[in-house]
Amino acid sequence: MMITLGIDEAGRGPLIGPMVIAGCSFEEKDLLKLKELGVKDSKQLSVRSREKLYHAILNLAKGYRIYIVSPKEIDDAVSSKLKITGLEAQYMAKIISEIYADEIYIDSPMRDAARFLNMLKKYLGKEYNIICEIKADETYIQVSAASILAKVTRDKEIKFLQEKYGDFGSGYPSDPRTVEFIKHCIEKNELPMEVRRTWKSLKRISETRLTDF
Repeated sequence: MMITLGIDEAGRGPLIGPMVIAGCSFEEKDLLKLKELGVKDSKQLSVRSREKLYHAILNLAKGYRIYIVSPKEIDDAVSSKLKITGLEAQYMAKIISEIYADEIYIDSPMRDAARFLNMLKKYLGKEYNIICEIKADETYIQVSAASILAKVTRDKEIKFLQEKYGDFGSGYPSDPRTVEFIKHCIEKNELPMEVRRTWKSLKRISETRLTDF
Protein backbone atom coordinates (compact mmCIF):
# COMPACT_ATOMS: atom_id res chain seq x y z
CA MET A 1 0.00 0.00 0.00
CA MET A 2 1.73 3.13 -1.28
CA ILE A 3 1.28 6.28 0.82
CA THR A 4 1.85 9.68 -0.79
CA LEU A 5 2.18 13.02 1.00
CA GLY A 6 1.57 16.51 -0.38
CA ILE A 7 2.79 19.72 1.28
CA ASP A 8 1.99 23.37 0.48
CA GLU A 9 1.67 26.76 2.14
CA ALA A 10 -0.64 29.76 2.08
CA GLY A 11 0.04 33.32 3.15
CA ARG A 12 3.75 33.58 2.45
CA GLY A 13 3.64 37.11 1.10
CA PRO A 14 0.89 39.06 2.94
CA LEU A 15 1.66 42.00 5.19
CA ILE A 16 -1.02 40.97 7.70
CA GLY A 17 -1.70 37.62 9.32
CA PRO A 18 -0.04 34.23 9.63
CA MET A 19 1.42 31.86 7.11
CA VAL A 20 -0.09 28.37 7.07
CA ILE A 21 1.83 25.23 6.09
CA ALA A 22 -0.16 22.04 5.55
CA GLY A 23 0.54 18.45 4.65
CA CYS A 24 -1.81 15.55 3.98
CA SER A 25 -1.18 11.93 3.04
CA PHE A 26 -3.27 9.47 1.05
CA GLU A 27 -3.21 5.90 -0.13
CA GLU A 28 -2.26 6.02 -3.78
CA LYS A 29 -5.56 4.39 -4.76
CA ASP A 30 -7.44 7.34 -3.20
CA LEU A 31 -5.84 9.96 -5.43
CA LEU A 32 -8.51 9.24 -8.05
CA LYS A 33 -11.16 9.97 -5.42
CA LEU A 34 -9.57 13.40 -4.86
CA LYS A 35 -9.89 14.07 -8.58
CA GLU A 36 -13.51 12.92 -8.58
CA LEU A 37 -14.22 15.28 -5.68
CA GLY A 38 -12.94 18.17 -7.78
CA VAL A 39 -9.73 18.82 -5.88
CA LYS A 40 -7.37 21.19 -7.67
CA ASP A 41 -5.01 24.05 -6.82
CA SER A 42 -6.80 26.22 -4.24
CA LYS A 43 -6.31 29.36 -6.36
CA GLN A 44 -8.55 27.81 -9.04
CA LEU A 45 -11.45 27.24 -6.65
CA SER A 46 -14.12 29.47 -5.12
CA VAL A 47 -14.23 30.07 -1.38
CA ARG A 48 -17.31 27.87 -1.08
CA SER A 49 -15.72 25.03 -3.06
CA ARG A 50 -12.55 25.15 -0.97
CA GLU A 51 -14.49 25.00 2.28
CA LYS A 52 -16.55 22.05 1.07
CA LEU A 53 -13.46 20.18 -0.13
CA TYR A 54 -11.59 20.91 3.10
CA HIS A 55 -13.74 18.48 5.08
CA ALA A 56 -13.79 15.90 2.30
CA ILE A 57 -9.99 15.94 2.17
CA LEU A 58 -9.69 15.45 5.93
CA ASN A 59 -12.11 12.52 5.77
CA LEU A 60 -10.09 10.84 3.03
CA ALA A 61 -6.59 11.59 4.32
CA LYS A 62 -4.52 8.95 6.10
CA GLY A 63 -2.84 11.72 8.07
CA TYR A 64 -2.52 15.49 8.07
CA ARG A 65 -0.83 18.40 9.81
CA ILE A 66 -1.67 22.10 9.65
CA TYR A 67 0.73 24.60 11.19
CA ILE A 68 -0.15 28.26 11.69
CA VAL A 69 3.03 30.35 11.70
CA SER A 70 2.59 33.67 13.50
CA PRO A 71 3.75 37.04 12.10
CA LYS A 72 6.20 37.34 15.00
CA GLU A 73 7.79 33.99 14.18
CA ILE A 74 8.05 35.09 10.55
CA ASP A 75 9.62 38.42 11.56
CA ASP A 76 12.11 36.65 13.83
CA ALA A 77 13.12 34.38 10.95
CA VAL A 78 13.43 37.22 8.45
CA SER A 79 15.57 39.18 10.91
CA SER A 80 17.93 36.22 11.34
CA LYS A 81 20.00 34.04 9.04
CA LEU A 82 17.10 31.60 8.86
CA LYS A 83 14.90 33.80 6.61
CA ILE A 84 11.39 32.81 5.63
CA THR A 85 12.54 29.98 3.35
CA GLY A 86 14.48 28.41 6.21
CA LEU A 87 11.40 28.68 8.41
CA GLU A 88 9.28 26.99 5.75
CA ALA A 89 11.87 24.24 5.39
CA GLN A 90 11.80 23.63 9.15
CA TYR A 91 8.02 23.27 9.24
CA MET A 92 7.93 21.08 6.14
CA ALA A 93 10.60 18.84 7.65
CA LYS A 94 8.47 18.62 10.77
CA ILE A 95 5.47 17.50 8.73
CA ILE A 96 7.57 14.93 6.88
CA SER A 97 8.88 13.50 10.15
CA GLU A 98 5.38 13.29 11.64
CA ILE A 99 3.44 11.75 8.75
CA TYR A 100 4.51 8.44 7.25
CA ALA A 101 4.75 8.43 3.46
CA ASP A 102 6.56 6.44 0.78
CA GLU A 103 6.79 9.48 -1.46
CA ILE A 104 6.53 13.19 -0.77
CA TYR A 105 5.53 16.03 -3.10
CA ILE A 106 6.23 19.66 -2.22
CA ASP A 107 5.31 22.95 -3.85
CA SER A 108 8.62 24.80 -3.74
CA PRO A 109 8.40 28.30 -2.21
CA MET A 110 11.59 29.20 -4.10
CA ARG A 111 12.06 29.53 -7.85
CA ASP A 112 15.14 27.35 -7.46
CA ALA A 113 13.38 24.18 -6.31
CA ALA A 114 16.62 22.17 -6.12
CA ARG A 115 18.12 24.73 -3.78
CA PHE A 116 15.08 24.62 -1.51
CA LEU A 117 15.16 20.82 -1.49
CA ASN A 118 18.80 20.89 -0.36
CA MET A 119 17.85 23.33 2.40
CA LEU A 120 14.98 21.07 3.47
CA LYS A 121 17.22 18.00 3.64
CA LYS A 122 19.38 19.70 6.27
CA TYR A 123 16.44 19.49 8.69
CA LEU A 124 15.67 15.83 8.00
CA GLY A 125 17.35 13.06 9.95
CA LYS A 126 17.24 10.53 7.12
CA GLU A 127 16.71 10.15 3.40
CA TYR A 128 13.22 10.51 1.93
CA ASN A 129 11.81 10.15 -1.56
CA ILE A 130 10.94 13.82 -2.20
CA ILE A 131 9.79 15.58 -5.35
CA CYS A 132 10.02 19.37 -4.97
CA GLU A 133 8.81 21.48 -7.87
CA ILE A 134 7.53 24.94 -8.73
CA LYS A 135 3.72 24.93 -9.09
CA ALA A 136 3.47 21.41 -7.74
CA ASP A 137 0.02 22.42 -6.47
CA GLU A 138 -1.09 22.50 -10.11
CA THR A 139 0.64 19.24 -11.07
CA TYR A 140 0.13 16.83 -8.17
CA ILE A 141 -3.33 16.39 -6.69
CA GLN A 142 -1.99 15.52 -3.22
CA VAL A 143 -0.29 18.94 -3.17
CA SER A 144 -3.50 20.54 -4.43
CA ALA A 145 -5.26 18.99 -1.43
CA ALA A 146 -2.63 20.42 0.92
CA SER A 147 -3.02 23.83 -0.70
CA ILE A 148 -6.75 23.74 0.06
CA LEU A 149 -6.14 22.86 3.72
CA ALA A 150 -3.63 25.71 4.01
CA LYS A 151 -5.77 28.28 2.19
CA VAL A 152 -9.00 27.53 4.09
CA THR A 153 -7.14 27.71 7.40
CA ARG A 154 -5.48 31.00 6.44
CA ASP A 155 -8.84 32.45 5.34
CA LYS A 156 -10.37 31.53 8.71
CA GLU A 157 -7.52 33.30 10.50
CA ILE A 158 -8.02 36.42 8.37
CA LYS A 159 -11.77 36.38 9.02
CA PHE A 160 -11.08 36.26 12.75
CA LEU A 161 -8.71 39.23 12.46
CA GLN A 162 -11.26 41.19 10.43
CA GLU A 163 -13.83 40.63 13.16
CA LYS A 164 -11.26 42.02 15.57
CA TYR A 165 -9.98 45.01 13.56
CA GLY A 166 -12.54 45.61 10.82
CA ASP A 167 -12.33 44.91 7.09
CA PHE A 168 -8.70 45.45 6.10
CA GLY A 169 -9.01 43.52 2.85
CA SER A 170 -6.86 40.55 1.93
CA GLY A 171 -3.84 41.56 4.00
CA TYR A 172 -1.65 41.82 0.90
CA PRO A 173 0.23 45.09 0.28
CA SER A 174 -1.24 45.23 -3.24
CA ASP A 175 -4.74 45.59 -1.75
CA PRO A 176 -5.80 49.27 -1.38
CA ARG A 177 -7.97 48.44 1.65
CA THR A 178 -4.99 46.85 3.36
CA VAL A 179 -2.82 49.87 2.62
CA GLU A 180 -5.44 52.28 3.99
CA PHE A 181 -5.86 50.17 7.11
CA ILE A 182 -2.10 50.20 7.75
CA LYS A 183 -1.91 53.97 7.18
CA HIS A 184 -4.73 54.52 9.65
CA CYS A 185 -3.01 52.32 12.26
CA ILE A 186 0.29 54.17 11.80
CA GLU A 187 -1.47 57.52 12.18
CA LYS A 188 -2.98 56.34 15.46
CA ASN A 189 0.30 54.67 16.49
CA GLU A 190 -1.64 51.43 16.98
CA LEU A 191 -0.07 48.90 14.63
CA PRO A 192 -1.57 45.45 15.36
CA MET A 193 0.74 42.64 16.40
CA GLU A 194 -0.51 40.66 13.40
CA VAL A 195 1.29 43.02 11.00
CA ARG A 196 4.67 41.73 9.80
CA ARG A 197 7.19 44.34 10.90
CA THR A 198 10.02 43.18 8.63
CA TRP A 199 8.08 43.56 5.36
CA LYS A 200 9.52 46.25 3.06
CA SER A 201 5.99 47.18 2.05
CA LEU A 202 5.33 48.36 5.62
CA LYS A 203 8.22 50.80 5.35
CA ARG A 204 6.95 52.07 2.00
CA ILE A 205 3.45 52.63 3.41
CA SER A 206 4.94 54.35 6.48
CA GLU A 207 6.90 56.74 4.27
CA THR A 208 3.81 57.44 2.17
CA ARG A 209 1.83 58.16 5.30
CA LEU A 210 4.44 60.65 6.47
CA THR A 211 4.34 62.56 3.17
CA ASP A 212 0.59 62.96 3.56
CA PHE A 213 0.96 65.32 6.55
